[in-house]
Amino acid sequence: MTTYRKIHGRAIKSVSSNLSAPSAEGQIWFNTTDNKFRSAVTLEAWSAGANTIVAKQRPGATGTQTAGLACGGFPAPPISPGAVTSTEEYNGTGWSSGGNLNTARGNTQLIGTQTAAAFIGKGSPLTPYAGTTELYNGTAWTTNPNSANDAYNYRSGCGTTSAGLITGGNYPPTNRAAGNEHFDGTSFSEGGDLPQKQSSNGQAGTQTAAINSFGSTNNPASGNSGDADNAISLEYDGSSWTAGPNGRGVVDLVGYSMGAGTQTDALFAGAPSTNSCKYDGTTFTVGPALAVAQDSCGQSQGPAGAGWIAHGSPVPSVGSRTQEFNKSANVITAAAWAAGGSLNTTRRNVAGAGIQTSALAFGGESPKTGKTELYNGTSWSEVADLNTARNTLGGTGTSTAAIAFGGEVPGGPSNATETWDGSSWTNSPNSLNTPVRSNMGFGTTASAINMGGFYPSPTRNATVEEWGGTSWTTVTSLPTATVNAAGFGIETAGVCAGGNVGSETGNTYEWGGSSWTTGGTMNTARSSVTGGTGTATAGLVSGGSVPGATALVEGYDGTSWSSRPSLGTARMSGAGLGPSSTQTAGLVAGGYAGPPGDTNVTEEFTGETTSLNVKDLTQS
Repeated sequence: MTTYRKIHGRAIKSVSSNLSAPSAEGQIWFNTTDNKFRSAVTLEAWSAGANTIVAKQRPGATGTQTAGLACGGFPAPPISPGAVTSTEEYNGTGWSSGGNLNTARGNTQLIGTQTAAAFIGKGSPLTPYAGTTELYNGTAWTTNPNSANDAYNYRSGCGTTSAGLITGGNYPPTNRAAGNEHFDGTSFSEGGDLPQKQSSNGQAGTQTAAINSFGSTNNPASGNSGDADNAISLEYDGSSWTAGPNGRGVVDLVGYSMGAGTQTDALFAGAPSTNSCKYDGTTFTVGPALAVAQDSCGQSQGPAGAGWIAHGSPVPSVGSRTQEFNKSANVITAAAWAAGGSLNTTRRNVAGAGIQTSALAFGGESPKTGKTELYNGTSWSEVADLNTARNTLGGTGTSTAAIAFGGEVPGGPSNATETWDGSSWTNSPNSLNTPVRSNMGFGTTASAINMGGFYPSPTRNATVEEWGGTSWTTVTSLPTATVNAAGFGIETAGVCAGGNVGSETGNTYEWGGSSWTTGGTMNTARSSVTGGTGTATAGLVSGGSVPGATALVEGYDGTSWSSRPSLGTARMSGAGLGPSSTQTAGLVAGGYAGPPGDTNVTEEFTGETTSLNVKDLTQS
């Protein structure tokens, strides 16, 4: 009798709880707690990723799920106001700004990696067709002295900057083209021509082993005009093309389709439908459906089993959307904001402290209030008020040990300092040396920083004071006088992000315990951010004024900022969390949501999570 041990070389293990590590994929075990055989099963699915910074369609795209690149493209409609130069980099969690293209364009092909890419060709109703080629080094674009031989757009491509393949394309009035070019990192040479004229096809693989399918051809195929859906696939061996099966006969992918992976393991997506399609080197099969259709998007060119698509049409509804594809034994739950319990008192310009499951909101307006509320992860309850009612104040700490300082009182900026012990506020005999409003802070009740603010109104100042547990001492000033910024971290490693310096800014300053250094610039300049969350190397800022309330959220890794899922309610000047909070468990409460006014809405942020896809095994 054949046994599991004879087949696999090991016996089925018995465990009291299910395996959870990714290495359990494909294994079978017996759970002795509930007396069931179980296994970790591979699944394929799309999930939501963080929004891009700029909404657009028809960009160039390449890279992997953890090191992606997207550049150029068009706002809506695609012919006006013309192409854009923006570049964005993806790290698997969010998007950050890269170097701008020298020549604005879209409708053409990007190949390579995040740190070594080539963007080839251009052409639209507002820009002349050309073979313009730019190279990206992970920081900046340079124009390659040698342009592509064929001045087309809507080209397909794959490969690297030293061994690239650029295929087909479009050039009125001949419509589509059969040309094929190789790129060696410097110059272009002619490859084997396609057997038909085509454009907007999906392509995956390498210069010597590529698969091309979907898109459009001329009708008739031998003519120079007309429009028909491509009815064949083509495989390239480095010199010639061989016709293969009809991918569109299996899955209806039309329009500006894209491809990722290899010649024997490819994924195609990006059409007016939510369809996706897989290719194994011989056969096309139906892939998992996207949650939302993204026509005219960009697609990664790394492994087919771990990719993404981003941007797309229509703009703006899906122009900033990202969706990730994964083939693994893990169930991926996308990062997202969810509704929490509402504040009892609707207000803006409110301070916050604590963590997501034990938070504090205090002060605010309108009118000026000292009301304090405690959050238990589900609902808010009113506790003891501040002794001095105020708004636009600084605050930090935990739900049982917080500090409130500065702010606006009826007479103007305040220097009042109060500490919270979990049940009541106590006035400190030692106030701020400089009274301020619209100030910011970070740290704990034992060691905190107050920075910036207005004093005297409406003068912005750069003053920074350090709280030592009993009194304030003036320390090194901010590099720029700033009001209404976000603060997060601790006294020896904190961050001042954004704010208003006469206009909204994306400045980031890092505090090391004695001095300030300049950090990475935020992707979106903003002030009146809805609190700060996390640490100096894993921070989160949410909402703010750009000007006007925004729902945009960004994360900071100690070097650069990248996008995160947006808030459900755009707002500014709400309560955030304290130094013990984490970037993957955020909270915002209250704030000004634009007309008709203030809000009491609370939202909770949960970062992306993964769990093993465990299934029961039964006899059939």
